[in-house]
Amino acid sequence: MRKLILSLVVSIVLLLFGSFGYMWIEGASFDDGLYMTMITVTTVGYGETIHLSDAGRYFTMVLILLGVGFVMFIFKEMAETVVAGGLQKALGERKMSKKLGQITGHYIVCGFGRIGEVICDLLAKNKRKFVVIEKGEDELALIQKRGYLCVPGDASDDDVLLVAGVERAKGLIGVVSSDSDNLYITLSARSLNPELNIITRSSGDVRTKSKFKRAGANKVISPYDIGATRMANLILKPAVVDFIDFAVAGNDFGLTMEEIRVTARSPMLNKPLMESGLRKTYNLIVVSITRADGQSIFNPTPDIVIMEADVLIVLGESDQVNALEKTMLKS
Repeated sequence: MRKLILSLVVSIVLLLFGSFGYMWIEGASFDDGLYMTMITVTTVGYGETIHLSDAGRYFTMVLILLGVGFVMFIFKEMAETVVAGGLQKALGERKMSKKLGQITGHYIVCGFGRIGEVICDLLAKNKRKFVVIEKGEDELALIQKRGYLCVPGDASDDDVLLVAGVERAKGLIGVVSSDSDNLYITLSARSLNPELNIITRSSGDVRTKSKFKRAGANKVISPYDIGATRMANLILKPAVVDFIDFAVAGNDFGLTMEEIRVTARSPMLNKPLMESGLRKTYNLIVVSITRADGQSIFNPTPDIVIMEADVLIVLGESDQVNALEKTMLKS
């Protein structure tokens, strides 16, 4: 765009230069001088409107050398900007559409505001597949810059959710600015995918939370409640908060807390915790076990039997956790 604007400015300067040149050398009017300049620099050459003297002919030759080369340069820039730019955009949209058609088991993030941006960055950091739905122009430009998969539009629109692959998605996170928008998104997503795990943002009002639950949200999160609770706990239980951050967010010591899902082919299936090898082989601490029916067993005893569909919350070194995850994927 800057090149096109600069080309336009220089074009005007060139036309004025030629017009005033003919006015000064040949005593032509401004209209005649502008006409002569235009047909000269564009090589149209319909015919001279004024009789040229020797000085006028030399001036015309200089104008041709300056103008023809510059006009060719302008056409080149316009072609690259308009044609190549449009082609690049079309190819980019086609590539994006192909990726969206193939993605499965992913997360859909509705809204790329302050909260949505952080969520996407964390998903990308943890190498999770996700698609962003956003309609703001500035936000879309930032999403494109980050290289995230994106669907422009209103997340409460069924067609937009379908393009984002809601029927094949693992979960949806609704973090647009208003409760009403998040409620519509929840209703639409739940109707399109009854098995979808939906987490949505709420202002914190109790009545609003109940509406989200009835609409189909699995979890309703209030950033205000979370922020207030965290600030209070930093005063009341700072060591506990530090430990949770230490375990969940990762740290310089390489420790992390992760969840491991037990499948039908897991090597630890139907074994007591003490015989699973989690402690001996991977040096991991099992903090909690969540059963398929939702029951949670905190600080499980060594004789607890690991069952199919259990979710193990383990704490240990990042390398060991990654090694366990790879073993679970292979099984």
